[in-house]
Amino acid sequence: MSIAVNSFPALVLNADFRPLSYFPLSLWSWRDTVKAVFLERVSVVSEYDRAVRSPSARIQLPSVIALKEFVPIARRPAFTRFNVFLRDRFRCQYCSGNFPTENLTFDHVVPRSRGGRTVWSNVVTACEPCNLTKGRRLPREVGLALRRKPYAPTNVELQENGRGFPPNYLHESWRDFLYWDSELESA
Repeated sequence: MSIAVNSFPALVLNADFRPLSYFPLSLWSWRDTVKAVFLERVSVVSEYDRAVRSPSARIQLPSVIALKEFVPIARRPAFTRFNVFLRDRFRCQYCSGNFPTENLTFDHVVPRSRGGRTVWSNVVTACEPCNLTKGRRLPREVGLALRRKPYAPTNVELQENGRGFPPNYLHESWRDFLYWDSELESA
């Protein structure tokens, strides 16, 4: 059985050997990775058991790479639907239900029709049923209570929350870099 070379992404670490991002996980395609290695922009930390060849060269496919220059993380995270979900850990802030992303929406605690703004401190993750129940009313008017008051998260908090939602595929060579500071199991 032959595995397509496209199935070999590389985990990208910053110069401090921490992933650039946990959620979504910072991955580069094998082509981008090989190009960066060739241009000496990254250091190879770990490799797959697979190589690619050209007429004049053979390169082992990197599974983990580290940038040679540190990329600072933005001071404040972008206000996006996904980051609201990540801040709230993909849980409805009214019923505490955990739902797949496609069944979540964001809700204005103070509805826009009542002067509410689309800002971190007024938007929460909501499931479709709770969002429909609340509609254009305040939560207390329909018997709903917020599980946690909305706020502007830090990048560190979003990174930390993202670590709780591992991707569907994790290569064994990535594990040491994704969970290096998590609690170890005792024997």
